[in-house]
Order: sequence, then structure tokens, then C-alpha cells
Amino acid sequence: MAENTRTKPDIEQTDPEKWDMIISPQRNLFDLRLRELWHARDLIMLFVRRDFVAVYKQTILGPLWYLIQPLLTTIVFTVIFGNIAKLPTDGLPSFLFYMSGTVIFTYFSSSLSKTSDTFTSNAGMFGKVYFPRLAVPVSILISNLIAFAIQFLFFLAFMLFFVLRGTPLHPNWWILFTPVLLLMMAGLGLGFGIIVSSLTTKYRDLRFLVQFGVTLLQYITPVIYPLSAMSPKYQALIRLNPLTSVVEAFRFAYLGSGSVDLLQLGYSFAIMVVAIAVGAVIFNRVEATFMDTV
Repeated sequence: MAENTRTKPDIEQTDPEKWDMIISPQRNLFDLRLRELWHARDLIMLFVRRDFVAVYKQTILGPLWYLIQPLLTTIVFTVIFGNIAKLPTDGLPSFLFYMSGTVIFTYFSSSLSKTSDTFTSNAGMFGKVYFPRLAVPVSILISNLIAFAIQFLFFLAFMLFFVLRGTPLHPNWWILFTPVLLLMMAGLGLGFGIIVSSLTTKYRDLRFLVQFGVTLLQYITPVIYPLSAMSPKYQALIRLNPLTSVVEAFRFAYLGSGSVDLLQLGYSFAIMVVAIAVGAVIFNRVEATFMDTV
């Protein structure tokens, strides 16, 4: 009789295998499953490679477009706003002034534009296999960061060129805060991007408004003009834009022009946190049902 007795541990060993992951349709809105996102880090890097390599695949110039785009944009701004419109640049060479604003703003605009298309662009893949959906916008931020690094080195090369020509530039210790400024740009792009992405599953019109909105946002951000050139009344309005303090601080750090307002940076950081929190909640809710509406 003793040999036929089954103890509790024996019964547990005969139970069906325990799963590493259980996918359930219902969960708390604030359950972001960040642990799953960490476990999917290899997949994220595959997405990064896809985003970075596939963008200019089968093009003649290939990755050179990462340099050509900011260069052409800076040249156009220099000719139109610097030479024709004669907008002030706080005593800096127009080329460097416009390139500094273009490089940092492009990281935000590219992140916002691509993350805002997360659900509609990846609907086919999302409908076939499960993985943390936030992996896609996170991979976009990383791939755009690589593109920013390339353009940033291009900007530093032009800085060196102007310094060798005798142009007085005044980079300072605020350079050490570059990662913080990039984090804020990434957070703002991610937060607003996933909000738009979640809403476009039902309201497709937003897809057409994103590019227009990004262009409009560029003109209410001190990219093509210094904040100091605006009257106090308009400065107050422009400071409501959370990107303003980041662009100003970036330009001040590397060129010594512009201003750093810690209170304004705190305001921008708060907007970033709210945007990410609201975006994550909406994204989390839409994720479970978006296949019914896409």
C-alpha cells in the first residue's frame, strides 16, 4: 500500500507543464508589461536593424541620405531665412545656427512621425504573432538615435571647420547634459507619437495631420530664429511649446548662443512625463482591440 501512495509533490510533477508566459486579453490599464519588453530586447534590436537598414535600401546614395537631408535643409534655411529674410542668428554663422536646430528637432519629428504610424503600418504583423507592441515604437526611438548620432557628428565636423576659420564659438559644460536633452526629445516624440498612433486606429484623418502638424511645430520652435529676437509677448507663447527649452539649451551648450532656463526645462520634462503616461494608457487600451478597427 505504501508503494502506491502518491504524495503531493508527485502529483505536482504530473501536472501539465508550466508556461513561461500567459497571454490574457484583459489586464489593468497601467499594466505595461515592461518585463516582457525587456525579454523582447533581441526582437527590438532586429526591428532597429530593419528600420535603420531598410529605409534607404535600393537607393543609389544609401546611408548618405542621413547626411544629405540635414545638409540640404540647412542650406535652404540659410539662403531663405538667413540671406533673403535676414533673420537674426544671435551673432552666429547662419549655417551653424540652422544646423544645430535642425539636427535636434529632426530627432523629435522623425520619432513622432514614425511612432504615430505604429498600428496602421504593422497591422499585418500584429495580427499574426504576439510580442510586446511597445517594442515597435521603442525600436524606432533607438534607430532614430543612430541617425541622430550620424547627423550630430556631421554637425560637430562643421563646428570644427568654422573654429579653424576663426569663428568664435563658446561651447560650455552644458554639453554634459546632451543625453538628458535627447531623452526629453525621445520621450516627447514617444508620448505624442503613441497617442496619435492609438487614435488613428479609428480616426484615420490624423495620419494626414501629423506631417502638417510637425511642419507647423517647427515654425513655433526656435529652429530658424533665436528666442531672443521675439518680443516678450510672443516669447511667452513660444515657451508653451515644450520643445523650445530643449532646442535653446542644445544650441547654448554647443554654440554658446541662446539660453538655459531650468524652470522651462522642468516644464518640458513634466509635459514629457504626462505625454508618456497618457500615451501608454491609451496605447495599452487600444492594443487589445485595434485589430477590430484597423
